[in-house]
Amino acid sequence: MKTIYFSAILFLSLIISCNKIDNKLLVDVYETSESGNKLTNITAFSSDKNAATIKLNPSKTFQTITGFGGAFTESSAYLLNKLSKKNRDTILQAYFAEDGANYSLTRTHMNSCDFSLSQYSYSPVEEDMLLEHFTIKEDMDDLIPMIKDAMKVSKDGFKIFASPWTAAPWMKDNKKWVGGKLLPKYYDTWALFFSKYVDAYKTEGIDIWGFTVENEPHGNGNNWESMHYSPEEMTEFVEHHLGPKLEADGKGDLKILGYDQNRAGIKEWVDVMFKDEASSKYYDGTAIHWYESTNKIFPEALQYAHNKAPNKYLIETEGCIDSQVPEWKNDAWYWQKEATDWGWDWAPEKDKHLHPKYAPVNRYARDIIGCLNNWVDGWVDWNMVLDKQGGPNWFKNWCVAPVIVDPATDEVYFTPLYYTMAHFSKYIRPEAQIIDLENSDKDLQVTAAKNTDGSIAVVVFNEGKTKKSFKLSLGEKETLINIDAQALQTIIVSTSKN
Repeated sequence: MKTIYFSAILFLSLIISCNKIDNKLLVDVYETSESGNKLTNITAFSSDKNAATIKLNPSKTFQTITGFGGAFTESSAYLLNKLSKKNRDTILQAYFAEDGANYSLTRTHMNSCDFSLSQYSYSPVEEDMLLEHFTIKEDMDDLIPMIKDAMKVSKDGFKIFASPWTAAPWMKDNKKWVGGKLLPKYYDTWALFFSKYVDAYKTEGIDIWGFTVENEPHGNGNNWESMHYSPEEMTEFVEHHLGPKLEADGKGDLKILGYDQNRAGIKEWVDVMFKDEASSKYYDGTAIHWYESTNKIFPEALQYAHNKAPNKYLIETEGCIDSQVPEWKNDAWYWQKEATDWGWDWAPEKDKHLHPKYAPVNRYARDIIGCLNNWVDGWVDWNMVLDKQGGPNWFKNWCVAPVIVDPATDEVYFTPLYYTMAHFSKYIRPEAQIIDLENSDKDLQVTAAKNTDGSIAVVVFNEGKTKKSFKLSLGEKETLINIDAQALQTIIVSTSKN
């Protein structure tokens, strides 16, 4: 009798144990943290009766992801060519290989920008209305080789869009590289410039996916290459010149993104860009930057832009730790509130509060998550590689990049920002869809996306100074996860395993 009773208890225990296994959500967890993790696979978790809950609801979806990545600049390409082949290859693999960050959406500049070695234009001959002397020779030594080598590394390939900082001075009303406006008599010439650029890069084996019409049309304080547009002027150029020209030249599939400056100013731009069918026809979406504030995501502005053109792209095309010399091989700095930006020194008094000291990793993590939770479908970092000074930059406008190098000693430093970007680019792939979720802990910042292979990538950021726990659930299954203080996690839920 005792034997029968014991067997029954054992049988019930096995049933309960099996049920627990069946109800466990199987996941892979990768963490980057202030304590030293760098996309480290975490497997051991301790129980916590105060754990928060994050419930995934993949049946409700939002925007489709275009991609994540960074910018090819002359400065980055020049530095790569100063390194040993081994280190050059290491960096390109880290950014573009499948087992690296696997960047899928990238940017480059047309003509020079502040992160060029000098000022130059592809249309150097004045009054060359037909651009018979158009040339991309300035890109041949550094920029084009970097792009082509990245293409060789990338298994899935990546999209690349180009942005002009300015037309050549001879096309502008002030005849200068900095400031001024494009003269209307050169609108057709400038539209031709875009078409010729596509052809020239195509000849080099590089396909251009699209353009932003102008980097920062409000200007940059008249410091480096710039050219000003009002919303009406840009829309006039796109509607009657650039769009029709690309269409006439058989390039109508190229994407045209308007605006391309800080989020706080979106409303006045999208109201004009998407005013009616005619104004909207050639715009494929809106491009934005993050420099208006170090902390604010501007969700209302992003929501407004999406609602104005719900079927068009909304892409963050530039963000970086600006006005700052990078810290060399000092991971701690990237997690501490020691960085400043342009607004720390130059913002008017009424806007100073928008530009406090901040931790670089925190700024990236919370901004990307905030963007994904407010309809943004692509997020592109600025320079991929800079030196210990934060250049080279002809204007001495020093910034930070995820990878810092010292060409003199052939050293490479992968900052925590590199791993921060990889948490998104590596695991949330193009064509993924942002999904709905419920999060009971307001101090955890969370977003989630379902990839085309069925896997779900959940990104969780704990900006606080204390370790936290949460139960992640999908349907009837759940699992307990601990996240370190000051840590970013990407959790992969494979539906094939569950």
